[in-house]
Amino acid sequence: MSAPELVVVGRVGKSHGLDGSFVVERASETRELFAVGAKLFVEGAEATVVGSRQARGRPVIRLDRRVARGATFQVQREALAPTADGEYYVFELVGLRVEEEGGRELGRVADVASGVANDVLELDSGLALPMVEECVLAVDVEDGRILIAPGFADPG
Repeated sequence: MSAPELVVVGRVGKSHGLDGSFVVERASETRELFAVGAKLFVEGAEATVVGSRQARGRPVIRLDRRVARGATFQVQREALAPTADGEYYVFELVGLRVEEEGGRELGRVADVASGVANDVLELDSGLALPMVEECVLAVDVEDGRILIAPGFADPG
């Protein structure tokens, strides 16, 4: 039996208040992951959320033990809610090949940034592509590929 797959859902940010609470940076949009009683893996061991609130739209939590700033939070993959058709978690997209229709490879997904109107695929080649239907024609996580419509990347 293989070990459960762990996925990153945030990281320890700056302290917030005097009680040991801190801001969760790059937090998953699944707020239940940071609710009181939630279990997170951090620095190789499980920690329990003992305090949780919001500040400026971001989760602020306190754990049952001290952790270093910058440490990442992970949860077991199966703890995440299933996605609807056409929805993906960022970790599912990072590393996928991005190809333009016609076969030109544009790079690999390095990150997905939140934009004002839509999310943006940031590629290791420096390209930034909007995650809109007109641009993203197909996402095939199994095949490791995202197909992009022509005209969104300068010819190279």
